[in-house]
Amino acid sequence: MLHPIFEEASNIVREEFPDTKQVVFARVDCDQHSDIAQRYRITKYPTLKLFRNGMMMKREYRGQRSVTAIADFIRQQQVDPVKEIHSMEEVNTIDGPAQPPPLTLSPGRFLDSREVTKRVPFLILFHLKEDSDSLEKFQNEVTRQLISEKGSINFLHADCDKFRHPLLHIQKTPADCPVIAIDSFRHMYVFPDFQDLTVPGKLKQFVLDLHSGKLHREFHHGPDPTDSTPGQEETGKEVASNPPESSFQKLAPSETRYTILGRDRDEL
Repeated sequence: MLHPIFEEASNIVREEFPDTKQVVFARVDCDQHSDIAQRYRITKYPTLKLFRNGMMMKREYRGQRSVTAIADFIRQQQVDPVKEIHSMEEVNTIDGPAQPPPLTLSPGRFLDSREVTKRVPFLILFHLKEDSDSLEKFQNEVTRQLISEKGSINFLHADCDKFRHPLLHIQKTPADCPVIAIDSFRHMYVFPDFQDLTVPGKLKQFVLDLHSGKLHREFHHGPDPTDSTPGQEETGKEVASNPPESSFQKLAPSETRYTILGRDRDEL
């Protein structure tokens, strides 16, 4: 039975992290709360799920089901994932283990990123050092829109003055900041308008377009075709429809085929 192991591990973690805002252990009876089980696709028992900032992580806990292993797993979640570096050269020299610790371009930092590799794309906010408002907006929207994408893209921010070279690749200067861009290690793609950052779903769609290949396709071939007909102007007014003539009018009784309508007797 996992229950006593889970209970003991929670007691150990509670002693080390007494603040309930850091770690909370919880149990759910899936027979009594089948709606919760269905929502989170629980199909086998017992199942251990990890939630962060109210969002369920993609990977469930699959480690040893012992007090020590579960407590160690929680301790790992509390380790500060940020490792500072101070130049682009240091980024290029990082090989590290199969799952290296997250890193940051000083004076930037990653937002809860734990699986950084050299081939995981970067979503970067370039901003002036004193522009804390743009940074706060970026952090809030990443948390709100992209928490479920953290395994497939890493989030960082960088000082426009110190990182002018990457800006030149997207034909920007510090005067254009704040600027958001994705570095896929093949190309850099610019988020169209920083003012759209807080539009619900806009930033997430930008990331999804990267994964679907749309950004790469449009980088080489221009914007995808729209649904409108080429050369057709959109006036914003409703155009009167011109439906084809109804064929049902041609189905009236005919003298050349059998019918019981208009007859004195049944011809069949």
